[in-house]
Amino acid sequence: MGHKNYTYIVKCADGSLYTGWTNNLDNRIKAHNEGKGAKYTKSRLPVELLYYEEYDTKEEAMSREWHIKQMARSEKLKLITGERF
Repeated sequence: MGHKNYTYIVKCADGSLYTGWTNNLDNRIKAHNEGKGAKYTKSRLPVELLYYEEYDTKEEAMSREWHIKQMARSEKLKLITGERF
């Protein structure tokens, strides 16, 4: 099977949360912290990886990213901490 794909949540230096997807998690987090990530995180460096999920396909990861982006902050925090909704 090919590369794994990941949906992730990072906490930015200002306390905000950012959700994305990638097929190389280590490189993506490094890129965010070097200011080469999403525009949103550039002014909120550094970022800390709080949560990730692994998928076999890009489409699965992108779909999950969309769903996480629709969650309220409190729901994201519950997801990160493993609390039940």
